[in-house]
Parts: sequence; structure tokens; C-alpha cells
Amino acid sequence: MARLELIDLSKRYGDQIAVAGATLDVADGEFLVLLGPSGCGKTTTLRMIAGLIEPSGGAARIGGTDVTYLPPWRRNTGMVFQSYALFPHMTVADNVAFGLEMRRIGKSEIETRTREALRLVRLEGYEARLPRQLSGGQQQRVALARALAIRPDVLLLDEPLSNLDAKLREQVRVEIRELQRQLGLTTIMVTHDQEEALTVADRLVVMADGEIRQIGTQRDLYERPADRFVAGFVGRSTFLDGRVTAPGQFETAGGLQLKCRDGAPGKASLLLRPERLHLGGANGMDNAMPGRVEFVSYLGAVLELHVRLSAADRVVVQLANRGDVAMAVGDEVTVAWHRDAGMVFAQKLN
Repeated sequence: MARLELIDLSKRYGDQIAVAGATLDVADGEFLVLLGPSGCGKTTTLRMIAGLIEPSGGAARIGGTDVTYLPPWRRNTGMVFQSYALFPHMTVADNVAFGLEMRRIGKSEIETRTREALRLVRLEGYEARLPRQLSGGQQQRVALARALAIRPDVLLLDEPLSNLDAKLREQVRVEIRELQRQLGLTTIMVTHDQEEALTVADRLVVMADGEIRQIGTQRDLYERPADRFVAGFVGRSTFLDGRVTAPGQFETAGGLQLKCRDGAPGKASLLLRPERLHLGGANGMDNAMPGRVEFVSYLGAVLELHVRLSAADRVVVQLANRGDVAMAVGDEVTVAWHRDAGMVFAQKLN
């Protein structure tokens, strides 16, 4: 367990910037998630922490020690790869023990740590099996046990659940979070799955184009996104393009006149969260717009409606499924919301 610090850490490949000056301070025992689309720089950042990629600039410190240019075996980090990277010809026990053997730890200590790591991931009794005799979830646990066996200062997880089916992924991510809390491990996880990130993180780091766009808790990023990219990437959202015509007044591209939070006059986008839109009359709402249902998704606990408000404007509405609402394509509805339900983002000038 240790504090992790990144200070203006960067990586270039020729003229291409993979990571542009990442600065982070991860507390001892914190679970931090790097979140962003493919190619945003999150995996490169993780691999620089692990020592698998040499930085072009900046510094990395673990427990106050500068590890920027140390090789992987000189920094006490445990890594779980997306592919698990298990040796197919080695048993579960031998896979877990591999990192300990490379550190030339005594045989009895290796056996003790291997048993302990397998107990932590609930794989006692699987020591003699080969990876091909395991399910995907069990292979993932072996990879996690191997990382834990070395008793790392920092645990690094690179898309560790992406090869699992949806139901198993949901189960294993909760298990990883519970284990991390139990051990108090400083943990950094990379994912592009926002639901996964929102479930396990103490804090999230949203990245795009090699840059950190925002750092904060789930509530910070959802309720107070720093820009349109973060707003669109974290949580479900609808954007109406248009312009702020006066304080608290927004005109959409389709000509709708809406009330909104204050924003600077000029071109802008209005963000609306689907769960904060209502169907029915105005009922004291600041905005009430007639529309037609164009698409209906039945998601079990939630009904999701795509509603056309004008030729250029469409919103997504989510309703709790209480069994008493039956909507169909073509239905005429009224969508209503308070002005504070929307967030205005000025459009950047080229």
C-alpha cells in the first residue's frame, strides 16, 4: 500500500502525443479509475506506472520513491492484463507463484503466499488445474491472485473484465471492489465502460486525446461535468444544439424556445439527462414541449423513449417501469422539465 503521484507524466511517439502531461495524486488505499474511449491514453498511462512503457517526460512516485525510469521488477506493482496473460502450460499454483519465484523468495514463503492469494480470490482446491480447465471468471481470478501474491504497493488493472460476459462482469467487479477494500490496496483501473467505472471507483479520471479532462467523484462528474465531452461520456445524455439568446433563454436548432440556466450568449448545447425529463402536462415545470415517440426500449427496470420535439430536436426520456405505463411508437406526448435540469455548454469557436 502506498500513495501514487504522477507529475506531468507524458508520452510521445514521434509527433504523436499519447499522453500529455498527466498529473495525479492517488491516496494510499484509494481506488482510482481511468475512464475514456479507445486511444485516449489511459492504458499508456497505466503502463508507464507499471514500467512497461518509458515516459517521454515527467515523473512517477510510489510511496515517495521516484520510479519513473525503474524497470518493472524494481517497482512493487501488481498488474492484471486484459488477456490475463496466464502461462497455458503451468498450473494455477505455478502461475500464481511465478512473480514470487522471479523475486527469488524462499520456497516455503512462496507456498504460503500462493495459498493465501488463492484463498483471497476463492480458488482453494484449484491449484493443480491448467488455465484451459478454468472458466473465464476463474482465469481472471488467477491473474488477480498472481498480482496479489507479491503484496504490491499499487495494484494495476488493465480492462480486467472486458473478456467476461455481462452477468459475470457485474459479479466480478463487485468482488474486486470488496477485495480491494478488505486489503486497503491503492488501485488504478483502466476501463472504457462507464457503468463499471461508476460502480467501483472512489474517484474517476476522464481522459480524451491524451489529456485529463476531469478528476472527481461519480457525483462530481455527473452533476458538474467540466465540458461537453465529460457530460456526454459519463451517464446517459441528450444534447440540443442551438444558442443562448438572453440570460436563461435558449433557442434550439429546430426553433424551440426553452428556459435554461444562465449561459453566455452565443452558440451552445443544452444537456438534458433522460431521468430528469417528465411526461405529461407542465405541472409547474419551466419547459413543456409536445412531441412524438419515435423509438421505445424496454430495459426491465426502465422504459426509454426517444421523442421527436421538432425536425431538428430529439430527446431521450427514461421512466421507471412500474408496470402501469405502456408507450408505443407514434404516441403523442408532452415532455416537461425544470430549467435547472439542463446544463449549457458553450460551443468552441474554430
